[in-house]
Amino acid sequence: MTSHTVPAHKKELLGHPVGLYILFLTEMWERFSYYGMRAILTLYMVAKTTEANPGLGWDKGEALALYGWYTMLVYVMSIPGGMIADKLIGQKKSVLYGAIILCFGHGVLAIEQDWAFYTGLGLVILGVGLLKPNVSTLVGGLYKEGDIRRDKGFSIFYIGINLGSLLATTSVAIVAQQYGWHYGFGLAGIAMLIGLVVYIWGQKFLTHVGNQATEKDPNEVSIPDLYKDLFSSPIQLGVTALLLVLSAYGWYVLGWSYGLLFIFLSAITALMMMIYKDLELKINKDRYLVLLLSFLIVIVFWGAFEQAGGLMNIYTQDKTDRVLLGYEIPAAMFQGLNAAFIIIFATVVAGFWAKRKLKGHEASSLFKMAIGVIIMGLGFVFMVFASMEFDEEGSSAMYWLVLAYLFHTIGELCASPVALSFITKLAPLRYASLMMGVYFAATGLGNKVAGLLGEGSEEVGEQTIFLGITIFTVIFGLLVIAILKPLKRLTHGAEDKERKLDQVEDNEPYEIEENLQQN
Repeated sequence: MTSHTVPAHKKELLGHPVGLYILFLTEMWERFSYYGMRAILTLYMVAKTTEANPGLGWDKGEALALYGWYTMLVYVMSIPGGMIADKLIGQKKSVLYGAIILCFGHGVLAIEQDWAFYTGLGLVILGVGLLKPNVSTLVGGLYKEGDIRRDKGFSIFYIGINLGSLLATTSVAIVAQQYGWHYGFGLAGIAMLIGLVVYIWGQKFLTHVGNQATEKDPNEVSIPDLYKDLFSSPIQLGVTALLLVLSAYGWYVLGWSYGLLFIFLSAITALMMMIYKDLELKINKDRYLVLLLSFLIVIVFWGAFEQAGGLMNIYTQDKTDRVLLGYEIPAAMFQGLNAAFIIIFATVVAGFWAKRKLKGHEASSLFKMAIGVIIMGLGFVFMVFASMEFDEEGSSAMYWLVLAYLFHTIGELCASPVALSFITKLAPLRYASLMMGVYFAATGLGNKVAGLLGEGSEEVGEQTIFLGITIFTVIFGLLVIAILKPLKRLTHGAEDKERKLDQVEDNEPYEIEENLQQN
């Protein structure tokens, strides 16, 4: 009788490949490092140099401007990060190199020097760009096509994201307050180092996934060819030329950083026009137009939501009474409310939409996204009340923040999970991967918008910004709902073949897989 040894990459734990738990821990510690650093970044920049826990001494506008650039670039760098994995080294090595760069980045941030601050942020941007878009691809590769465990595996993986965020915003905030900002940055680096060690140790469980592709995909899109065709398309070329002229003007008026941003947006716009021109079937052209509108919804949503790490973070530090039972809660800890509320309410919100669909009521992706924008926007009403209370009494209560983050999370659970899923339903097959990259660009642009809004508070005040966000997001969401019927016609029934609730009871309640890459 011969014994059969199961290869490491085929071993299972609790019904799933062991590799899933390796990636769970890698992503958990990576998100710990990212959200931990993000939680204290703006607070460190605005902390006065003369304080007991000295920071950079920047004014609020400068800090929020850098925060906007940083959070934008973190997402935009996912585009070249995905390309590097696909074209050159594969997802597995991309995650490894990204984790190594992140360790160096957080380690450099722990050094109390100005050069270290900028260098560390740059390394974190590069590291996240390599790791983030590829680690979830590895999770998908653990399961064969049609494996019913796949969605549950992504659900487990998603828990790691929120667990890492929750742990980070608690522990890093306390360390930064008690021992100093750079100790907080250092703790984030230690967390990433743990994630790197786990990932390297677990390579034997990942030998079959994320390797460099040896054969070229026949449906692969050549972006250079699309830009080459631009020169034989007079209308598209004219629009692109006009945008580049405006970008040059923006460079002259606003500086090189905005000039480069406008050039990047011009290039993306040209690419979108050429894709539309390349599509032959009317059904694809119509769906593509709706897809572009969904990117606009993404920009609006994250432009408001990302006030959490910027303007709301500084407001919490400066203007909120954070004393509870004689203990002053660190401002950065309040950002952990989002992760906690996600863990508590994810299945509740998903269950609501599933039951609504089962009853035949409106539950399309566009409707969910619009409702999510509205609910998230209404959360800023509580920040308006908080700022009014501050004007009257010199401080505002913590419960305004709790209510604001609750509404923001409910809005996120309505809008964010379906966004990437919607892209997979509407994007032409040969452009599906490219549209994912554009989605990241839209998310990054939303983060930059958030920074610009935060900067505006220097001139008009927080209350005006909070109220403005509420009014704009509610009106925007209602407009999307108002044109929902013609938009759904343009999708040509892309969502009409959704399975019944009893067929997806174990899978649908959060559409986990599609939400992973942006958290």
